[in-house]
Amino acid sequence: MKHSSILPQKYVILRHDIDRRPSHALAMAESEAENGIHSTYYFRVPYTFDKAMIQKISELGHEIGFHYECLSKTNGDSAAAVKLFVEELAMLRDHVEVKTICMHGRPTSPYDNRDLWKEYSFEDYGVIGEAYLSISDVCYFTDTGRSWGSTNSVRDSLAGAKEHPVITRSDEFIAWIPKTDECGVYVTAHPERWARSIGDWVYCSMKDEVMGMVKKLLRVIK
Repeated sequence: MKHSSILPQKYVILRHDIDRRPSHALAMAESEAENGIHSTYYFRVPYTFDKAMIQKISELGHEIGFHYECLSKTNGDSAAAVKLFVEELAMLRDHVEVKTICMHGRPTSPYDNRDLWKEYSFEDYGVIGEAYLSISDVCYFTDTGRSWGSTNSVRDSLAGAKEHPVITRSDEFIAWIPKTDECGVYVTAHPERWARSIGDWVYCSMKDEVMGMVKKLLRVIK
């Protein structure tokens, strides 16, 4: 998606990848709805495929998308992957409308799930956009690695994103947004990383620290 006359002068694309702990997604969705914010929640099948929760989040006015990882699941077999994609997408569509998709990075897998669309077309399956492939010309921020400026990400990057200041802390991010002249800001936040108690914060921090070390090791191995 490129900036055009159909978009406001300034806008934020807010995306949530539900990799784990879907209860955090519902809490975030409720908080956003209370503040008049609408975003997109991408669910993995079957790992975070909680039908009741997905329907609740949809009823709050948020978009539901498919967080696919079919190439990783089929060990790079694209024919098997697209068949699995159709099956898992149908499982979500049995409960809510799904118009967009977003690959799950699977840092421990050698396969990039976006590569499925080098051989197939997601539009053939009633999908209007892929969260990494259909958007460009925006400033992209992600909380992967527990920092808005993380270098620990293996695949969470946006081709065609605009350059922007290095921002690591949330308070820096909050201060930057109203001051920037950029027309489009794209934010990915994983609800599992946003704690609701001190104990939960400690758990999330330790888990992300371990995952960060694993990702650094994977980059060295590659």
